[in-house]
Amino acid sequence: MGSQKEVLKTVAELMELSARTAPKSAGRDFIVTKIVHTEEVSKLGDEMVKYGKETGKKNFDRDGMNVKNSDCVLLIGLKDADTLGLNCGGCGSERCEELEPKEMKEFKGPQCALRLLDLGIAIGSAVKTASILNVDNRIMYRAGVVARKMGLIDADVVMGIPISATGKSIYFDR
Repeated sequence: MGSQKEVLKTVAELMELSARTAPKSAGRDFIVTKIVHTEEVSKLGDEMVKYGKETGKKNFDRDGMNVKNSDCVLLIGLKDADTLGLNCGGCGSERCEELEPKEMKEFKGPQCALRLLDLGIAIGSAVKTASILNVDNRIMYRAGVVARKMGLIDADVVMGIPISATGKSIYFDR
């Protein structure tokens, strides 16, 4: 067996596979992924702390320290997602053709509600895989915001999932 860092990178790859193969609305895939490891993990954590200080937004420092103490971070995002044409109103628009995502403070939106559900299912599939392998993890909106701002992933909406394997989850008592 390799070093713990190598094993956890393999776990992140399996999580990425689970996100890739998760069901998608109408069978159309707009999910993008990226594994952050080695020194990029520490840089991401530092930038999260910095972003929280600059914006005054709460808990970017706490989550940034969690990321810095993690071995890998799996980023999962949604990129250039189209609508399903159902005119369901879940996005806040009455008609799908009215939905025009634009750059906002942290993400590009609004997005089709069903495509955001696809993102959630992909994230859930990834963390299920980590759980099956007994690897601690936490879904972090804040890691996704900063990873996107850093250009670590090209996506419109991103969540980050740091992973760790220690005697006690570093994501539990925060």
